[in-house]
Amino acid sequence: MTKPPFVHSDTIRAAFSSAMSQMYQTEVPAYGALQTIVAETNERVLSEDPALKESLEGNNELDRISDERHGAIRLGTATELNMMRRVFAIMGMFPVGYYDLGVAGIPVHSTAFRPTTHDALSANPFRVFTSLLRLELINDAKLRDEASAVLAKRQIFTDRAIALVDIAEANGGFTQTEADEFVTEVLETFRWHSDALVSFETYEKLHDAHRLIADVVSFHGPHINHLTPRTLDIDASQDAMPEHGISAKAVIEGPPPRRCPILLRQTSFKALEEDVNFPNKDGSMTPRSHTARFGEIEQRGIALTPKGRALYDQILADVRATITPTADGSNADAYMAALSKGFEAFPDDWRMMLDQELAYFQFSLAHGAKTNGSSVTELINDGSITFDPVVYEDFLPVSAAGIFQSNLGDKAAETIKTVSSQDQFEDALGTTVLNEFDHYSAIQATSLSRCMDALNA
Repeated sequence: MTKPPFVHSDTIRAAFSSAMSQMYQTEVPAYGALQTIVAETNERVLSEDPALKESLEGNNELDRISDERHGAIRLGTATELNMMRRVFAIMGMFPVGYYDLGVAGIPVHSTAFRPTTHDALSANPFRVFTSLLRLELINDAKLRDEASAVLAKRQIFTDRAIALVDIAEANGGFTQTEADEFVTEVLETFRWHSDALVSFETYEKLHDAHRLIADVVSFHGPHINHLTPRTLDIDASQDAMPEHGISAKAVIEGPPPRRCPILLRQTSFKALEEDVNFPNKDGSMTPRSHTARFGEIEQRGIALTPKGRALYDQILADVRATITPTADGSNADAYMAALSKGFEAFPDDWRMMLDQELAYFQFSLAHGAKTNGSSVTELINDGSITFDPVVYEDFLPVSAAGIFQSNLGDKAAETIKTVSSQDQFEDALGTTVLNEFDHYSAIQATSLSRCMDALNA
C-alpha cells in the first residue's frame, strides 16, 4: 500500500500563520484594523512606485508582502524553548541570530525562528521572535525560586502536540491529516488564557520585579503578544492609525525615513488591558487586569554588512547619547530631527551602499549580457549585471526593547547589569543559531557566482 505524500513544511507554515492571524484578530480586534491600514498603504505605494513594484516582482517578493507577518512570544524555561525549536522546525522555521535584551532593561535573550531560503520566504515569510526569560536576573532569591517552581510545573504544549512532533521526527514528515491536527494543537500554545497560574499577591511581586517577568510566569502559556504585518510605508501607516481609532506610539523605532530603506522600522499601539482571574487558596478567583498584548507594524529595508551595521550602530548611539525618546512621546519631534540629522552620514543611495560595502545585494544577469574578461564593477557599470537589495529578514535589539518598553511602562527602561550569554541560550535551544551576516553574505556571493558562471559559460 502506497503511503500518502508528506505535506511540505512551507504549506504547514502558511496554514499555521493563517490560523494564528485569524485567532489573534478575534482576540485583539484592532489587529484587523492594522491589516486594513497596511493593505491600503501598500496598494498606494505600489501604484505610485512602478520601479519598486518591478523590483519586488523580479525577485519574486511581491506576492509575499500581503501575507508577511511576524509574531513574538516569551518562554519561561529551557525545556519550553527546546520543544518550541522542534515545533518550528516542522514548519521550516529555524533560529537565526542571538539578541540580548538585558542591556536594554529587558530580562530576556532571544532568537528569531524563520524560513531561511529564498523559495521558503517567497512561499510564506512567517517568523516568530522568541524570547527566553532569564530568571537569574530576578534579585529576590525567594521570588526567583517561586517563579521557577511555577514554570517547572506548567506544560505549554498539549499532549497531542508533543506526540505529533515525535511522529513527524520519527517518520520524516506529516500526512495532510496529521498536518491539520498539528496546526490545531500547536495553536493552543499561543492562545490567550484569562485564568492565571499564580495568586494576585504573587503576580504583584513578579510585576514589581519586572512587568515582563509577570507576563511570562503568571499564565498557562506564551500567548502571542503581537502579530506584525509588513508595510511599504510605515510613516503613512502610522499617520492612518488615528483614523481607525488606534493611538500609535509617538516614535517609530529604527532608522529615520529614507529613500533607500535600511534594516527595520517598527511602530505599535499600546498594550491592551485584559481581564484576568487570579486563583485564591480557597478556590475562589480574584478578578483583576493585565497588560501585555499590542499591535505592531513594520517596514523592512536592506540587510547591512558588518561595516554598514557598525556605522548604523554608531550613528544611533551618538544620537541617543544626546537625546533618548521618552515613553510619553514628549520629545518625539526633537528626537526624530536629531535622528534624521545623524543619519545624513549613512549614504541614501543603493550604488553608494554597494560601492562602500555597507549592504547586501542580489545580483542578476541582464538580458543579452556578454563579457570579455570584464571586472564585476565594469559589468555593473555597463548594465550587464543588475543588483537589488537583499531584504533584512531579522530584528534589531534596540527596536525590540523600545517596543517592549513602550508597552511596559517607564520603569521597564531601567538598565539591567548582565552578561550576554549566547552559549547558555544555545544550550537551552539544543542547537546553534544561524549567524545572519554569514547568511546574507552567502546570498550575495551565490547570486554573483551564478552571474559570472553564466557569462563565462
